[in-house]
Amino acid sequence: MDFYIVDVFAVEKYTGNQLAVFTGIGDISGEQMQRIAKEMNYSETTFVVSENMRDRGYDVRIFTPEQELPFAGHPTLGTAYVLQQAIIKQAVETIILNLKVGQIPVTLHYAEGAVEWLWMQQKTPVFGSLLAADSLAQILNLGQDEIDSRFPIQEVSTGVPFIIVPLKTHSALKRIKVNKDKYFDLVNTTEAKAILVFCPETYNSENDLSVRMFADYLGVPEDPATGSANGCLAGYLVQYAYFGEEVVDVRVEQGYEIGRPSLLLLKAQKKAGVIEVSVGGKVVMVAKGEFV
Repeated sequence: MDFYIVDVFAVEKYTGNQLAVFTGIGDISGEQMQRIAKEMNYSETTFVVSENMRDRGYDVRIFTPEQELPFAGHPTLGTAYVLQQAIIKQAVETIILNLKVGQIPVTLHYAEGAVEWLWMQQKTPVFGSLLAADSLAQILNLGQDEIDSRFPIQEVSTGVPFIIVPLKTHSALKRIKVNKDKYFDLVNTTEAKAILVFCPETYNSENDLSVRMFADYLGVPEDPATGSANGCLAGYLVQYAYFGEEVVDVRVEQGYEIGRPSLLLLKAQKKAGVIEVSVGGKVVMVAKGEFV
């Protein structure tokens, strides 16, 4: 099998979220894919099941080190980039991935013949259960008054559910230390198994929000860039008019606390009562090789 390592939502090489993409996999089983994903030990590893299109898209499976996912953001963009570079080998405007959650289109934008930005359109956000601020404060080892009570703590999904937690300050965001016992006590009772925390203060002034994402349940203590979670965040920002209107076009930074600075672009708006969400970023090729 051939494999490619890419950095997704990168600001430059060796930043963003690492992804391994496997092609030419033959008829290996899902169990073998899971073992390979654990061997790679990135937050996700993807497998292009066939290099031939089906229903105008490419069948792709996504695995964390612990389990298969129906959808994930940075694997979607990174896999589309590898498909364009290694299999299609020509400029195309759109690549569709056939994932467990359904078909996800990725739009490619070029500059001087090279892919500059990739955008994915996510599923319509679904807003789930509300959660108590005192519980999340204990999990994050923060004071309850550091959570922004103007907005709810809520499960939101665009394919994979996340618990969205609004904070007031960057200082609080940077001081988070997850209490794993309390975290597991919570996620054993919720549909969402991962927590995205955000605040309106940033490391870089050109960015609008800073976020962190924690998912020990999925084998990812902290993720440097999470497209699926940020898609949920985009829907949340529109739903609750976080910026005062039902349109969002923002730059989000993630991964600084773990030495993997990342940049995600979020666009969302409400049309006829339905929230449309797109997440974009850059992808950089880092390595390619062969599994033996």
